[in-house]
Amino acid sequence: MTAALTVLHRSRERLRLRCPALRHRRLDPLYLQALLENVPGVRRVRINSIAASVTVWHEGDATLEQRVRALLDPLPQTVFTVPQSDQESVNPLTVVGLGVLAVFLRGVPPSIQGGISLMIALPTLLKGIDTLLDRGIKIDVLDAGAVAISLARRDYFTANMIVFLLRLGEYFEYFSQDKTSGLLRTLLRPQVDRVWVEQDGVEIELPLDRVEPGQTILCGSGEMIPIDGRVVHGEASVNQSSITGESVPVHKKAGDAILSGAVVEEGRLAIRVDAVGSETGLARINLFLQQSLRSSSETQRHSEQLAERLVPITLGLAGVIFLLTRDIRRTAAALTVDYSCAIKLATPITVRTAMYAAAHQGALIKGAATLDHLAAVDTLVFDKTGTLTEGRLQVTDVVPLTDLSPRQLLALAASAEEHYAHPIAEAVVGHAAAQGIDLLPISRVDFIVAHGVSAYVDGQQVLVGSRHFIHDDEGIECRSASVHEERLHGEGKSLLYIARGQCLEGVIALRDTLRKEASQVLDALKDSQRRLVVLTGDHEQTAKALHRQLPQIDAIHWQLKPQDKATLIEQLQQQGRNVAFVGDGVNDAPALVTADVGISMPSGADLARDAAQVILIQDDLNTLLHALEIADRAKHTLSEGFYAAVGGNSLFLLGALSGRIAPVTAALLHNLLTVSILGWSASRSLTFHATTPVNPVSGDRS
Repeated sequence: MTAALTVLHRSRERLRLRCPALRHRRLDPLYLQALLENVPGVRRVRINSIAASVTVWHEGDATLEQRVRALLDPLPQTVFTVPQSDQESVNPLTVVGLGVLAVFLRGVPPSIQGGISLMIALPTLLKGIDTLLDRGIKIDVLDAGAVAISLARRDYFTANMIVFLLRLGEYFEYFSQDKTSGLLRTLLRPQVDRVWVEQDGVEIELPLDRVEPGQTILCGSGEMIPIDGRVVHGEASVNQSSITGESVPVHKKAGDAILSGAVVEEGRLAIRVDAVGSETGLARINLFLQQSLRSSSETQRHSEQLAERLVPITLGLAGVIFLLTRDIRRTAAALTVDYSCAIKLATPITVRTAMYAAAHQGALIKGAATLDHLAAVDTLVFDKTGTLTEGRLQVTDVVPLTDLSPRQLLALAASAEEHYAHPIAEAVVGHAAAQGIDLLPISRVDFIVAHGVSAYVDGQQVLVGSRHFIHDDEGIECRSASVHEERLHGEGKSLLYIARGQCLEGVIALRDTLRKEASQVLDALKDSQRRLVVLTGDHEQTAKALHRQLPQIDAIHWQLKPQDKATLIEQLQQQGRNVAFVGDGVNDAPALVTADVGISMPSGADLARDAAQVILIQDDLNTLLHALEIADRAKHTLSEGFYAAVGGNSLFLLGALSGRIAPVTAALLHNLLTVSILGWSASRSLTFHATTPVNPVSGDRS
């Protein structure tokens, strides 16, 4: 949509634009604000939909206005995908003015007081009438009714104070919503506009948007790293807390990977750029966080529906009070007590703060619905390699079955696997390199996902993969390996079969290392009464060896294909279980999509990360545990907030019924309770403390 921008004010570090499209009823101002705040150089953004204006505070860059205009004109279609929230910004000065005016008018003659009070109440009355005609009996109708009754009784002070308290409550509600949304919007927001680039031995300063992959940037003490890359030279202490939640700075040196969003605390690094701008992990995480502001969970929708149903009940109780007592003062007091406010508003605040806390503990949750599903999980299904194990395989045995030597067999396998991005292939190629073995020329390479590799080495077809691939799919006899299989599988090793020209040339044994935190995390998950299942493509003996190491596992399944994993998850779901699947490979994508919650490890393949609803951004299973704990806490917080709202407002209603609480007092108590519940809901998630410290380590692709 064309924005038709007009500059209202321009100063060195502030820009205010008029944009009529901001009044569009389907505009999502929070999402647009998030987009603008992610423009490099922007410090803060305020959007006023009513005035159709946007104010941008920035770092004084002369080119920033052009970038802001490019984003606003035309407005991207993504900002119009949801209806505009009913929650509008509230000016605190207006609220203070209403309070002062309500007190001041007490000393004014009633004839003047009545006219001014009517003007003060008019927006509330008109909003109530409009709501009644357009949407039926909602909270705005109750508010208008309480104010109208007070005006009719010529109790102008009460009418004015009710309006003041309503606006004060709205301000605190808006403030709470805006702050919790802001936590997500700015959690990982880049703060860098220009960087120093090392070019032909000379350091030059360039705008960040001109930096390209392959260049080398320089970052010193106190500077944020705005790109994904790898350290070329230099050493530094790097704070990654905004990304991983890790409180202790990490030592980085040549060869170490660096994520955008980290801050150099001490030292200096030269970093080769791998990804910049929207391609960085930071940008992708920000996108998920922005999208999460727009989504609502089943719990949130249920809370909103329940809140709407309670409004007519409140109105009905007020009517009963009037019929029983004929006391219009008590009726007005009852109308100011509404059950729905706290119930309806506490849910999005709880969800957003929980997502913020989870991100700081190293788990990125894609939306409010995922948080709901995560809290309901009663069964956790793990892929073995790269999740319960390190995913860094090591070659332990090279066993020729023909006249080839171990070095020749290793050269054959490594040559075929050289270009395959898989942990087994990387282990074989790395072992060959460590042995100083030269690789053979290859051609016509085919990768068969979850099975193996077919390549032509020196003109002959070489097959490298699982026994199922070599024997069942390709029909090559594998009996010559039987004498070694039992021994190697019994030692908990995985076997790689190498065939050439329809003849099995030998096997290579590899062993993976169990994650150091795996047993402790599984103990905690078991204590939470969750069922633990492990799926693997490994041989039966290798799977059973893992089970002996991790007795907490309830069931383990072996020699599975990707579609088999998805089928087993479906079977668990048919048994009435809510299933979360944890994996990291391309072959895990079907299972990640099938599960109620798909969880990808940080080293996961792009397909796995896209398919997952939760992405762990720390290579530590404690992160998974913290995410589940935060989801559980959010669920309990919502339940406790509901009972607090119902219990507290019921007491206020009884006070109104008995005549012990005046309308002003009832409105004050109701708003205090609502704000208290909102603040408590937010603090419960934000004060989450991990029971186990998390120490992220770098992980390999799987």
